[in-house]
Parts: sequence; C-alpha cells; structure tokens
Amino acid sequence: MAETLKPLKIGNITVDFPIVLAPLAGYSDLSYRLICRGLSASFCATEAMLDRQVIYDGKLKERFVTVDDADHPIAGQIMGSDPAVMASAASVLRDSGYDAIDLNFACPVRKVLARKRGGYLMSQPGLALEIIKAVLEAVPDRPVTVKLRRSFRDADQSSDAFWQISRGAFEAGVAAICVHARSVEQKYQGRADWEFLSRVKRAYPDRTIVGSGDALGAADALRMIRETGVDGASAARGAIGNPWFFRQARDIAAERTPHQPTLEDQRELIGRHFKLTRDIYGAHRGLKVMRNFGIHYAKLHPQPAKTRKAVLGIKTEKDWWAFLDSCYVASAVPA
Repeated sequence: MAETLKPLKIGNITVDFPIVLAPLAGYSDLSYRLICRGLSASFCATEAMLDRQVIYDGKLKERFVTVDDADHPIAGQIMGSDPAVMASAASVLRDSGYDAIDLNFACPVRKVLARKRGGYLMSQPGLALEIIKAVLEAVPDRPVTVKLRRSFRDADQSSDAFWQISRGAFEAGVAAICVHARSVEQKYQGRADWEFLSRVKRAYPDRTIVGSGDALGAADALRMIRETGVDGASAARGAIGNPWFFRQARDIAAERTPHQPTLEDQRELIGRHFKLTRDIYGAHRGLKVMRNFGIHYAKLHPQPAKTRKAVLGIKTEKDWWAFLDSCYVASAVPA
C-alpha cells in the first residue's frame, strides 16, 4: 500500500512532499539546488551564510544572496552571534526574495564554535533566544525556522538547553525547527538518536518538526518520518552526489521501484551540473567546486574508487569532458 505523507507546513509555505534538501556547507549552492529541483526536491535551503557576509556588498554577498526564479520555495540560512547583525542579515535575505529565514544553531565545525556561532548557541540558550526574537521582529512577513542539535555536550542527556531554546522559539513565533539528533560534541559520529526525535514530536504535537541525522538514503528518510512521527526529514550527507534521492523517496512512498540512474543518466546530469557551476562561478572556481562534487558522484558509479581517482586528476575543463567521456560510458565498465 502506498505511503500517505502529509504536506510539510512551514508558516505560510506548503511543501507537497516532506523530504527537503538540507543546508550543506560547500554543497547546497545554487547550482546543486537547481539540479535537485529538477529531481523533485520541493524545498531547499542554502548553505550557511555568515551574517556579515550577507550585509556587506561584495563578491561573497553576490554569490550567496542571489535567488533564481526556479529556486522556490527557498530558505536562506544565516549564522552569527550578534542579534542585531543577524536581524539585519535576515532583512537583506527577505528583500532579496528568500521565502524563509533559517537560523543555524547546530554547526559543529571547530572554527565556527571558536567564533561563538552555529552549535555554540546550544550552550547559550539566552543568547539563542535573543537572536530568534530579533530576527522575528526584523522579518515578520517571512517564516523563521531554527536548526538545533540535541545538546551541546554528549553527556547532557537531559538536553535542558534544547528544551529551553525550542520552547522559547515556538512561543516567540518560529514556524518550525529542524532537529539534528546528535550533540554538537558528537559532530557526525555515532548513531543519531531517533528516539529523541520522537520525544520532540510528542512534546510539540501541533508544531512543525523536521528530523535530521542518519537519513543516508531515501528509504531512511521515509523511515525516520514513519518511526519518529516528525513532519519532515532533512536530506543532508545522503543527498550529496545523489540528487536522485528526492525522486527515489517519492518512488518508494508510491510503492514504485526507486529510480536507479544509469551511467548515461549520471553523465547527462553531471555534465549539466558542470555547465551550471561554470556559469555561476566562472571557469576556474567552477572546476574546483565540481571536483568536490565529482568525488561524491563517483559513489554511484559501478567502479567508485577508479572514478574518484580520475576526478582528482582533473585540471582543466577539457579534462572534465574527457573524464565524462571515458568513465561515464557503458564501455568503461567491464562486462
């Protein structure tokens, strides 16, 4: 029997299918979002943008803030530690056409924590709530969402800061929270605590809760929703290099065999992704960005190790097309 999934409600935004592309540093850029949109991703978020980069004019602002007509609904994710600056950044994103504003209180990267951003806010619930209230006041006409983790320290099983922040966020008017079911200290190690996601949804039955952590395949994302009761699942690491993730999830939910891209499918999509990236970043930076993606695309190739090695040897655009012509044709795979 086909699985009936409710649309995901994020304030005034209705998402027809509740599996969304997570904000992924270095990966959920405009080019990859457009690729995922073409494969049934109904809602996407940007990679985390530093609040000050959003405010001040320059190449970084232009690269991060640009919104494409085909990239809606879209959440702009910002990260910072000053309520006033975060509020100003949210206003810039609103004026630039973003449909929602997402606040990152979850990033576990060491340099982010050292600058008192991202996951650091899980240790400072008072400051986190100040930021939330300042942003809500700055953009009353946009849904505001917050990305949280279970706790800051792994040993903190009570998750007091999480409950303080989440309760205060909803009381202030936040439209949804995305919960990564690990501590900041864990980063991405160990198993995500899906039971914690169940507890969160039971505590907030009438609120929108999106789960994150260990949805490494389309079936995992659907299982997260089914087993924990969360309203949606965030496709993160599992969607890097597999933009078919979203189509596969819809296939599984409809009891269809999940689409498995052929080598020809992969070649066409990777080539299209390269052209998009080159057009957005320019030839030099675009090549660097695509090498990172190529390593992840190689995971779907019948010969992943050989393909990954070939990606690492790419130096020019000519090399890129030669790589596709040699690795992504039927003759490249032994019978």
